[in-house]
Amino acid sequence: MNESSACVFPEFSLSRLLKTVFEPKQGQRIGIFIDLVEPRDITNFAFLKDPALTIQGHAYRDFYLGLKHGVMEELGLIGGNLFAYQITGGSNLDLPETAWTPDGLKVNLLSDVYPQFDIILCISTFSATAPLTAFAKQFGFRGATLHGVNPVILSTGLSVDYNEVSRQAEKLRRLMTGADSFEIDFEGSGFKTTLKLNCNRQEAQKSHGLCRGDKPDVANLPAGEVYFVPTGAEGQFPRVYEDGTVGLLNVTGGRIFRATFLSGNSSTIDAQNLLLSTDPATGELGELGFGTQDLPASGRDIQNEKILGTLHVATGRSDHLGGHLTPQMFKVAKNATHNDILFSSTKTPFVRVPQVRMFRDGKMEVVIENYRPAVYLEQALIL
Repeated sequence: MNESSACVFPEFSLSRLLKTVFEPKQGQRIGIFIDLVEPRDITNFAFLKDPALTIQGHAYRDFYLGLKHGVMEELGLIGGNLFAYQITGGSNLDLPETAWTPDGLKVNLLSDVYPQFDIILCISTFSATAPLTAFAKQFGFRGATLHGVNPVILSTGLSVDYNEVSRQAEKLRRLMTGADSFEIDFEGSGFKTTLKLNCNRQEAQKSHGLCRGDKPDVANLPAGEVYFVPTGAEGQFPRVYEDGTVGLLNVTGGRIFRATFLSGNSSTIDAQNLLLSTDPATGELGELGFGTQDLPASGRDIQNEKILGTLHVATGRSDHLGGHLTPQMFKVAKNATHNDILFSSTKTPFVRVPQVRMFRDGKMEVVIENYRPAVYLEQALIL
């Protein structure tokens, strides 16, 4: 099980995905969100003329048309409305209050949309899991966030049997729940360090893709991970920035307090340190996650972080995961993001992770070695 998975996947089926994830009831109303720089471009589907809007194109072809051309009738759903909101510009930033429809109508999401739908699919550029989860609890709907959809994700991560994904995630969740702490070793050019994350014996959570029943909830798809909200952290870990710059992040008291330049563009590290000093909440470690699925690398972190053997540490907002850090705790609203920092053999091949250790009840178990599940996890997966 690794990022070069040779598994054979069934053809993508929107009907199967919705039926498995939601088990929708007859007469429930479903809607779709997309994000656009100019949301008015949804009018008469004008955004389809821009070939760069591939995510939104998939939302239209594979989801909107799929619903209209048989899936709603098959599942007994109604609606199928499409809405566009202005792109937020960051992972899990709060959504705007207004959106536009293909008819050119401006609507208020709080009064005109959220209360009127039972299921909402958000197919966007940036993740909207955190804000949509908060609105689901407020208005009582269920939903799924599918940011970054591409052909690989459609044909693999969204084509799997989520009943099996849930069973697999639960096996690994049980092996790690109640952990006192984890230690992650990192090695690379110019660094060899360890990050320790405290979990304080908390119940491990799972992102498993099932969002059934009447309880308000939002699934993040593709799913397949076990995660914790750290209660503290100490040590150092590397980060590879979007421009290829590599820095070493120094952590104490559960927060990154300084980034050290290793290679690339020093101004990227300067910008990181300025942000940490002016808005310290941006450095809080809000998640430790482990992938649980046998999937191929997709070119998108949303799927790659669900691959068994990968791990991610996230900074920032954590309220959607059961953590305490809400958008109001950031000094600047646009900084209230939740950003996953993924470590995998394809995303960070020059960052080695020789070992990830779990400490629980006075015992130590190795859970990952060199981006592969250790014996402790592998034994559970064959049962």
